[in-house]
Amino acid sequence: MEITIKRLDSMELKNAWQQAFAQHQIHRPEAYYDRCDLENRTGKRVTLLALADGELAGVSHLKYESDYPFFRENGIPEINDLNVFPEYQRQGIANRIIEEFEHIARETTHRIGIGVGLYKDYGAAQRIYCRRGYIPDGHGVMYHNVPVVPGEMVRADDDLVLYLVKELAII
Repeated sequence: MEITIKRLDSMELKNAWQQAFAQHQIHRPEAYYDRCDLENRTGKRVTLLALADGELAGVSHLKYESDYPFFRENGIPEINDLNVFPEYQRQGIANRIIEEFEHIARETTHRIGIGVGLYKDYGAAQRIYCRRGYIPDGHGVMYHNVPVVPGEMVRADDDLVLYLVKELAII
């Protein structure tokens, strides 16, 4: 299988992404795609699309201005919304996307970050990130980007996240 990584740079790719998400029942409002497109054109975000033998296999973003306060305040770009479609998982696609983001980030910074969910569905992602050298940022678990306080009850859903950082080697 030949894996190609492309930047979101055309309406054709944006439409293919939207259609693939709809097909895989990954729900995003129309405004999400428009915002991502605009942020790509203005340099606030890089969206990468992974193609396997020409078919869209995954999508993710590098946000230069993270919604997570610690990353934003420290200028740490965030790998965000990493999705590899089920039929393409366990074939190195997520690693290829992350590797490309690390290469891009290295041009402007010495650190990169990512958030990962804490329940079982995120198990494979947790393992990939650890193997790639990402470590917890030291601020504990977040819910909606706010620290979880000991004794506080929170919902175990996609917004319960541990943020990780990686020091990037200077080339």
